[in-house]
Amino acid sequence: MGITEPKDNDAESPARPPRRARYRGTYPQNYRDKYKEHNLEAYPEIAAHVRAKGNTPAGSHVPVMTEQVLACLHPAPGQVVIDCTVGYGGHAREFAQRIAPGGRLIALDVDRAELERTRVRLAGVPAPVSFHRCNFAGVGNVLAKEGLDGCDILFADLGVSSMQIDDPDRGMSYKHEGPLDLRMDDRLKRTGADLIESLGQDELAEALRELADEPDAEAIARAIVARRVAGRTTQTSQLVELVLAAKGLTVEGWRKQRASHPGLLHPAARTFQALRILVNDELGCLKKLLSLVPYCLRPGGRIGIISFHSGEDRLVKQSFREGVRTGLYHETCDAVLVPSREEIASNPRSASAKFRWAARKTHS
Repeated sequence: MGITEPKDNDAESPARPPRRARYRGTYPQNYRDKYKEHNLEAYPEIAAHVRAKGNTPAGSHVPVMTEQVLACLHPAPGQVVIDCTVGYGGHAREFAQRIAPGGRLIALDVDRAELERTRVRLAGVPAPVSFHRCNFAGVGNVLAKEGLDGCDILFADLGVSSMQIDDPDRGMSYKHEGPLDLRMDDRLKRTGADLIESLGQDELAEALRELADEPDAEAIARAIVARRVAGRTTQTSQLVELVLAAKGLTVEGWRKQRASHPGLLHPAARTFQALRILVNDELGCLKKLLSLVPYCLRPGGRIGIISFHSGEDRLVKQSFREGVRTGLYHETCDAVLVPSREEIASNPRSASAKFRWAARKTHS
């Protein structure tokens, strides 16, 4: 059989791009491999497909309680809004639509990578947006940099974003194998692995009780400290195994429990929550924000905060009520607001959200 000579124009044809890696099953399972979910603008049908299953597309975040937030904070044309936790930009986009023309949006976040992605995502909104990589405890400094005497609305969503939870490299979740990092801001020096290596047993137990209402706090703290003899706990899977063992469970035993009770909270969920709060000093930053806000709001300005656990909500409630008592605020919500059943069904991660607001008095 003769050899077929290539056509003359074959030599000048551009090389074919490399084929995308193939995955087992219909859809890729690895977070990094979900290229369509990371590019929803190009694959809009994927968002609907994933959301229909009650999940959040990888690399994105579904804002919670948006309708309640807008109804209570009343964004209007010409106002200055500070979104203290801009994240994926879901709430920020809605604010920007309502404060134009003449309004101004200031976006804060400690997550460098997400802040840059959101800068691009919000490029087309009708109000000008400025971005600051900082913790919301520094909101006073941000106002000074912006040359402003205050803002009309200050909003904070205290929850961890879906991008952070789902990314294995962040170590935020018991669901994914990865380094036990837990930092929202990679400039922080202490990781989750460092924390559990350095805290004493009593300190660990107290944190698990106070920050996560963990019923087996002492047993888990004892197991973490005992594990140090064998070496550092550096991976999420190692911490999950420690917690399961402290509760008298195996991985297989937990799988059986979950199969018979699908809505059951993972045994390690509270431990991860408590350690994340400690690593990021979340309550300390919240306390500082609450003390600063009345002096950052213009007369008649409003603050709204979404929290996700009882410790945060308690601080917010006490601060707002004390502000009304002392005259810093002239009103606050009568009762905490929570997501509707419909929202929880379409976005299960919203289930523990609690929203409170307060309004500053209209004169100095």
